[in-house]
Amino acid sequence: MTPIQEEILALKREKEFTILCHNYVDGSVQDIADFVGDSLELSQKAKKCGAKNILFCGVRFMAETAKLLSPDSHVYTAHPGAGCPMADMCQPEALRAWKRDHAEHLIIAYVNTTAETKSIVDICVTSGNAERILKQLDTTQPILFLPDQNLGANLNARLGIKMDLWNGFCSTHHRISVDDIGRAKADHPESSVFVHLECKPEVVALADAALSTAGMLKYVENHDAPSYIVGTEEGMIYRLRKEFPEKTFYGMKPSILCPNMKKVELANVLDCLKGNGHEIELSDEILEQALRPVEKMLALS
Repeated sequence: MTPIQEEILALKREKEFTILCHNYVDGSVQDIADFVGDSLELSQKAKKCGAKNILFCGVRFMAETAKLLSPDSHVYTAHPGAGCPMADMCQPEALRAWKRDHAEHLIIAYVNTTAETKSIVDICVTSGNAERILKQLDTTQPILFLPDQNLGANLNARLGIKMDLWNGFCSTHHRISVDDIGRAKADHPESSVFVHLECKPEVVALADAALSTAGMLKYVENHDAPSYIVGTEEGMIYRLRKEFPEKTFYGMKPSILCPNMKKVELANVLDCLKGNGHEIELSDEILEQALRPVEKMLALS
């Protein structure tokens, strides 16, 4: 432990904070968190433990989701400038306008959306549970899937359905190309290859598996391959190496970074614990309306 990490741990105990950290945040921050995982998993753990104060080390929509599930807790985002470009590609005003013209559509939102956008949709899904939930819905009706066109296209292909797709994407995963996966396979032909479901369909088609981050951990746990090529943000490689030190992990390309996740540093965590944090505040209307599609998702999970 470094001095700043030790100071953070002492303040965390003193001020009764629970620190949640996404898999893509820098490893030094992962090491001082109470829980590390994907965004919904972390929010559910915070709700279960009844945390008085929650510090979310990730991007803003994740902290908003934690607030939805723990409305009586004080929820802080570690870096107020850490947003999600994909979430911002579906602005609430644009979605409301689309909905007025397509009233017959069921609107399904990836959980990677703002709380205000969630308040407009019918149900949320994650990359890990989307397939399971869609199998329980009437997919013969018109459906809009937002905001990630790649995840939506991959679900359409897997399930043989035809959801309409919003024009959004994760800029980090969207940059992974067919050439990248080809080079990685050539460099490490003995390795199993998995990518995130936010990657382009042509990239997913070349991988051994396309998974959520939680699914990646389960995949490695349940497979005996000695090495893996990891097609997602490099913070996940830190988590995988920590969980499975006996195995070898290679990045799909030299550096796959989410610039917003990497804004979260130990200094931001310490600053928040010292009383300079940015608290998430949502109106009662947004809290009520945005929680509904999340609860529907949880009921079908």
